[in-house]
Amino acid sequence: MEMKFEPVLGVPKKHIIIAGPCSAESEEQVMTVARELAAKGGVDLFRAGIWKPRTRPNSFEGVGVVGLPWMKRVKEETGLRTTTEVAKRDHVFEALKYGIDVLWLGARTTVNPFAVQEVADALKGVDIPVLIKNPINPDLKLWIGAIERIYQAGISRVGVIHRGFAYHGQTKYRNVPRWQIPIELKRQFPDLPIICDNSHICGRRDILFDVAQKSLDLNFDGLMTEIHPDPDSAWSDAKQQITPKNYLEMLATFSYPTATVEDKSVVESLDHLRNEIDEIDDDLLNLLGRRMKISEQIGTYKKENNIAILQTNRWDEILNRAIEKGKLKGLSDGFVESILKAIHQESINHQENVMRG
Repeated sequence: MEMKFEPVLGVPKKHIIIAGPCSAESEEQVMTVARELAAKGGVDLFRAGIWKPRTRPNSFEGVGVVGLPWMKRVKEETGLRTTTEVAKRDHVFEALKYGIDVLWLGARTTVNPFAVQEVADALKGVDIPVLIKNPINPDLKLWIGAIERIYQAGISRVGVIHRGFAYHGQTKYRNVPRWQIPIELKRQFPDLPIICDNSHICGRRDILFDVAQKSLDLNFDGLMTEIHPDPDSAWSDAKQQITPKNYLEMLATFSYPTATVEDKSVVESLDHLRNEIDEIDDDLLNLLGRRMKISEQIGTYKKENNIAILQTNRWDEILNRAIEKGKLKGLSDGFVESILKAIHQESINHQENVMRG
């Protein structure tokens, strides 16, 4: 489906800066953060969760409609535009009633096409920007499907928020970034703004800057960060929130690389390096093609001698040896393992085709 997106804020702006509490807890808390952010400038949207879908029951699920007048007051007193999450039809109607400027769909909503469609139906005929967080699981098609549903409702000011993906295992992130997924989304839809939610990716304060800076280095279009006047006492996601003072200090230290390069010598150097990468990629594909041909020969031998395709000991040997060699070449264990697993699966597929042939 061909989609043409308009600027989220109405006018072209490279970096959209969104900040505010994870949850609106009280009018005083909301106004304290809003005033400090507005005083220094640089923030485009004030965010606060009014409704909070939580993983388990009996957790704080937001103050609800009672918090919307606080958001209206933020707009009236500070001039900051406001944004909040909606997950169903009633949320949309209430948010619009109180003049919320931008809506966003959370990860738990994006993962459910029925919920997305309910929000999309409620938005028909409404001219308001909508941001769409990636689904919890790393499913690019599901993310694109949510974008299409909102776009088909007549919303052309659409952006997305990269908040990372759930991962079952040990990792320094709350939600692993899997940068290749938003990068692929940007490749398919170059004019679609992508905002990095470094708070939800990190889940902790000490790496917020690094993740945000990486997203800017990757030419993302903005940041969403959670701010609280007293983070340790926050009613939700306390570990990932920072004070307005710390946030503004962090904001001032970011480097914003330009997306294009005007210096001819720099362009020529980049082109040279990119050509080298293209040649290496061609070599890699040729080698992989040769490897699969050999796998097919092995498949023929196994078929003739009634040998099972999967030889666990052999696979363990290949993987362990590759990881050790990768370390010597500066490659991470996870990278080597993921590459080898993909190659191994492709080899098995080729051998299975031979066995069935």
